[in-house]
Amino acid sequence: MSSASPVDPSAELSLLSPEFLARLEQLELVTRKIFRGRMKGERRSKRKGQSVEFADFRNYVAGDDLRFIDWNTYARLDRMFLKMFLEEEDLHFYMLLDTSASMDFGAPSKLDYAKRVAAALGFIGLTHSDRIRVETFSQPAGQRGPVWRGRASLWRLLDYLNKLEPGGATDLATGVRNFCLRNPGKGILVIVSDLLDKAGYERALRLLVAQQMDVYVIQILAAEELKPDLKGDLQLVDSEDDDRAELTISAPLLKRYEQTLAAFVAGVRDYCTRRGMTHLLASTEQPFEQLITGYLRQRGLVR
Repeated sequence: MSSASPVDPSAELSLLSPEFLARLEQLELVTRKIFRGRMKGERRSKRKGQSVEFADFRNYVAGDDLRFIDWNTYARLDRMFLKMFLEEEDLHFYMLLDTSASMDFGAPSKLDYAKRVAAALGFIGLTHSDRIRVETFSQPAGQRGPVWRGRASLWRLLDYLNKLEPGGATDLATGVRNFCLRNPGKGILVIVSDLLDKAGYERALRLLVAQQMDVYVIQILAAEELKPDLKGDLQLVDSEDDDRAELTISAPLLKRYEQTLAAFVAGVRDYCTRRGMTHLLASTEQPFEQLITGYLRQRGLVR
């Protein structure tokens, strides 16, 4: 559960403006799958359960709750039918953020952009009483992230996000495996990462196939990575492992870089699509409000 430590209300303004919060209140998170929630919520489920909204009849069988027998039908037909109602359930919404050193790049940094995306989606969920859990790839295996529910939890969500600091090397496979062990349940999972792992992204995403979650992969790249403005003799340093390479940056080399990057992004998108996941590339140059209310709306995560 969330910590009871005091939070700073001014943190809200650092991630979400009041004007954008008002727009987000009109949205809700949507899942393409049917999940069984642990608590009753505000969402109408396709499952049959207990609520005030009638769904259907079925034949009575021994052991059924007698309170739900339709006695009027019994009086007319001399047969017992059970009334069924639409179940109402809550939605589990998970966000898995990459806080590795490579995310501390760009202006704004990729991590700052990821925090804003997480804050916006989290607020949408909180306004509809969804269960919100945020975790990071670097989180220890046995340490579960806090869970928030209800719009009063917004301050704690923002405080948690504001305190996330970049650092360490990317290990997508370990991060996803630990997440799956900590969270065996179902729900929507949004991964926000640059996916820049020298070991590759395939193994990590493959672990999610068995998890049977509704998965969205938001790949964030800095504008400087998509269109680098470099030239001359340079020494490039990997921010995560201090690996160095001395290069002469020329127009043909930049063109090959852009082609390689485009192939990498296309490969991620194809990998995700084949496994029922949704991939979305976002540039830090793109207003994140547009990502939430435009692209993610088109992809069906919010409506």
